Amino acid sequence: MVAVASRIRLEDRECPLSTTVQHVGEWWTLLILHDAFDGYRRFDQFQESLGISSSMLTTRLRTLVEDGLLERRPYQTNPVRHEYVLTALGHSLRPVVVALAAWGNSRLAPEDRSMILVDARSGEEVEPVVVDARTGRRLDDSDAYVFTAGPAAGDAMRDRYAGRASRTGGTN
Repeated sequence: MVAVASRIRLEDRECPLSTTVQHVGEWWTLLILHDAFDGYRRFDQFQESLGISSSMLTTRLRTLVEDGLLERRPYQTNPVRHEYVLTALGHSLRPVVVALAAWGNSRLAPEDRSMILVDARSGEEVEPVVVDARTGRRLDDSDAYVFTAGPAAGDAMRDRYAGRASRTGGTN
């Protein structure tokens, strides 16, 4: 087995954005997850939907299982066949995928959107936004909401956000 260098810089290894991108930042991975959210579970379903090569799909599914986002379960014994089921951790990524799709749609005229998010009961289109759970305020204002070093931050993270404490009321 050949060791592959990590795509994450040493100083970013504690950054939640960098570690998340390491797991789901690859194009095929997001599309496989999207299909899984739509109910696809079997290798042939993913392959037919995505037009992905068998070897690439095998690699991506293996990684998603290793990362704990999908669980590989047998559904047939002779011959043995497996399906790939979202785990709780995998399900927790749905809002991220929804937000990415909404961002993509926001750049298009309504008549140019090939996929939209709708309320399952009413069929009405919805506009996904990311909000603070406590206040309900939208988080897309970079002046109102900023990142700062958290309690477990190392020196590199603290250096990156030095000076933010005075603006956020936190401590470094």
